[in-house]
Amino acid sequence: MENQLSKLMELVGEEGLKSFVLDYADEHPQFKADLTAFIHENYVGEDEEDIDYRQEVEWAFDEIRDEGDRIGYYGEHLVLLAQTLGLNTCWVGLSYKKIPDTYVLEEGEVIKAYIAIGYGETQGASHKIKTVEQVSNATDVTPSWFKKGVEAALLAPTAVNQQKFSFEYVGMNNNRHQVRAKKGISMIGYTQMDLGIAKYHFELGAGKENFIWV
Repeated sequence: MENQLSKLMELVGEEGLKSFVLDYADEHPQFKADLTAFIHENYVGEDEEDIDYRQEVEWAFDEIRDEGDRIGYYGEHLVLLAQTLGLNTCWVGLSYKKIPDTYVLEEGEVIKAYIAIGYGETQGASHKIKTVEQVSNATDVTPSWFKKGVEAALLAPTAVNQQKFSFEYVGMNNNRHQVRAKKGISMIGYTQMDLGIAKYHFELGAGKENFIWV
């Protein structure tokens, strides 16, 4: 049950799915009890008994979403740096678990993903990617830098090359262009981490000085 709950927490990020989990818990006491205990142990703490249950779930999901975004965003800094140094890289999300004794964890530590770095036998292989129109609202009237950012994001690595992300040009506010990035839904997971990776690529292509995230 703990592994199932852990996977559930990774998958749920969209508001609709979050609401579904909360409503399901309200109607199923045992699931609510299991989820509450899991959240208290991993995210909230046993001393926070007086916090509203639904608020606890909101906090936990938000923490996971933000954490996954940061891991992808800053991890991709390392990936691209290694590539510029002549090394080859690969994000590893699941298969590292198949090889025993590849890591030692201290108390409170967890592994979210690996970044493999070394000299590859090849320089990688090209994959079919989505179009700008499939993952954004770019048109002839949106800024040219926005389309360049989307094109750069489409070159970013994602779990099994699913590219479950999208970018929306929102418009101007206080003389600043605004862009919204969203993750899609995948039973494989890692969509929030993938979004962080794609956002870094978007910034490189679009120019971070040209917009703000909303």
